[in-house]
Amino acid sequence: MQEGNWNNPTTMPDLQISPAGPHGGSPGKDQQAAGVGILLQIMMLVLSFILGHVLRRHRFYYLPEASASLLIGLIVGGLANISNTETSIRAWFNFHEEFFFLFLLPPIILYPSLAPKPFFSNFGAIVTFAILGTFIASIVTGLLVYLGGVMYLMYRLPLVECLMFGALISATDPVTVLSIFQELGSDMNLYALVFGESVLNDAMAISLYRTMSLVRSNSSEQNFFLIVVRFLETFVGSMSAGVGVGFTSALISFNRNLFKYAGLDIDNLQNLECCLFVLFPYFSYMLAEGLGLSGIVSILFTGMVMKHYSFSNLSENSQRFVSAFFHLISSLAETFVFIYMGFDIAMEQHSWSHVGFIFFSIIFIGLARAANVFTCAYLLNLVRPAQRQIPVKHQKALWYSGLRGAMAFALALQSVHDLPEGHGQTIFTATTAIVVLTVLLIGGSTGTMLEALQVIGGDTHDGHLSDSFEANNGYVAPFDGEPSSGNRLKMRLKEFHRSAASFRALDRNYLTPFFTTQSGDRDDNDDSHAEDSLLRSRREGFH
Repeated sequence: MQEGNWNNPTTMPDLQISPAGPHGGSPGKDQQAAGVGILLQIMMLVLSFILGHVLRRHRFYYLPEASASLLIGLIVGGLANISNTETSIRAWFNFHEEFFFLFLLPPIILYPSLAPKPFFSNFGAIVTFAILGTFIASIVTGLLVYLGGVMYLMYRLPLVECLMFGALISATDPVTVLSIFQELGSDMNLYALVFGESVLNDAMAISLYRTMSLVRSNSSEQNFFLIVVRFLETFVGSMSAGVGVGFTSALISFNRNLFKYAGLDIDNLQNLECCLFVLFPYFSYMLAEGLGLSGIVSILFTGMVMKHYSFSNLSENSQRFVSAFFHLISSLAETFVFIYMGFDIAMEQHSWSHVGFIFFSIIFIGLARAANVFTCAYLLNLVRPAQRQIPVKHQKALWYSGLRGAMAFALALQSVHDLPEGHGQTIFTATTAIVVLTVLLIGGSTGTMLEALQVIGGDTHDGHLSDSFEANNGYVAPFDGEPSSGNRLKMRLKEFHRSAASFRALDRNYLTPFFTTQSGDRDDNDDSHAEDSLLRSRREGFH
């Protein structure tokens, strides 16, 4: 395998955790074994959804749906070991790495990018937490893990491999926390920040991981300039491909005037526009893979652009359909991933001998998360007016919401192939343990945390605060007198804030009218309806 190119299907090994079938003989026996395997997976999915629904209906927040899926996988794997049927069960539970990266991860990443309006209204703060914050968390985690190894506190890894671990473990996946936020009615400001950070920081984590992986494979070229170039090549290139496909979808496929000029019946296009809306993100994914870039980063930005521009061009029925469709496949994919993680813990051989690596990694991740959240919040509060300051209790909730999930697990799974024998397995074991502990412990205690911080209830959770967000986004606090040396940083941040406001004005006055067929007022109404639809769907079963 070409190191570093973790999600390129042309270079990915045909890793199959199980053999072709338990009998290894006639095609009929193999087909029967495959059928039993699919039946087992469907049974676990059905049980997970039913159990999640029962827990949600009875408001039992100590065992979130993701935790229930993990436990189901653990129980099935444990029963297989006890009954001495591990070989046959493993043969039935086929799990191809290609299937994971090409079919399970894309919908998990795509659906959050089809975000409600508060995501875009808080884009500046979200980008700060997701880009700058993830970079800080990755570097701090990597350096602390390296220093821990030098001081013989934990298993020692080379510096580049520690930075790879810091990058992959910085990918957050707080779906469990967000579902509880919705159920309890948390502050919409807080929800938007946690949700938005989780959407964008996956792209940053992937780009950092691939950059460090490429640096490791070319150790003779390790210098700061080449590291920056490789990172920009991965991140900016993938982002450009995704944004380009997103704008193309808005300009060509969903412009009803073009359909009209082509002689198509514009009043009966629901099937066509729904199919195109579903296919364009996967076109973006495969385009980036074909160019040697990151398909996950590309599909993320494609989803963001399509939500902002293409979604409003769909008919009302099509909007409901695509929202429900992406929610469905995202829920199925994420539930399957958590089930597999639990199954994997019980069935796979992990490097549990390095318990110290897991223990100190958890401590270092908490410290790095604190450096991420409180540093970024301090910088944001420098430029925000008094009424839009991020309060300390929201910062604490942000720090607590940094669960790890599917993306960290996927990158750790890839590290087994990218790193020498023993190193990758240690990182994979540590990541799996961290994902399980954060989902079970942090996810289960989220309700208690929200009540202790007093960030639930109130008038802030009405789903329509995006208007007030937008009204204040361009505000810059007045400053009188000559700037002193202590205020230079604040002045620079305010200049950046003004440039962000200028981009929003450009989008409102030129991009939105050009790429959408609706008027501005109609867009606001459509966004509000779409937002309500997405929020209702999450309340009903967002994993």
